[in-house]
Amino acid sequence: MTDVRVLVVDDQEPFRRAMASVVEETEGFVVVGAVACGADSLTAAAELQPDLVLMDVNLPGMDGIEATRALLANGIGPVVVLLSTYDADEFDLQGSGATAYVSKAVFGPDRLVEAWITSQTGRGAAPEPWAPTAPTAPTAPTAPRPAAGA
Repeated sequence: MTDVRVLVVDDQEPFRRAMASVVEETEGFVVVGAVACGADSLTAAAELQPDLVLMDVNLPGMDGIEATRALLANGIGPVVVLLSTYDADEFDLQGSGATAYVSKAVFGPDRLVEAWITSQTGRGAAPEPWAPTAPTAPTAPTAPRPAAGA
């Protein structure tokens, strides 16, 4: 299996370093770039072709929600996980296209892996507090019913 390529987007250097450290210590993930603003995330994503973007919500200029919409506008693009120090209910995340929102306070290898798995299983965005739904068990196919009177 190839590593998941991650782009880190945060305007604060300490948070960029912290997120990059989490990515690097998580097996199967590698940082391919780090930028400080939403506009730069668009350029970096086009050049680096990451599989996953860890996007801060509060960015100067183009915020993380607007940058996420722009990254995903053509219907293809990386998986985007939004992060912030604020609660998810303080933002209008609907329609952003992000797979998940994770508070920076709880972001770690487990949340990184969980967000990636969520994106790959098609369960959609899970708001903070992290509450992905349990996958449903597949249903067994039913045999065709005999015709009436048979």
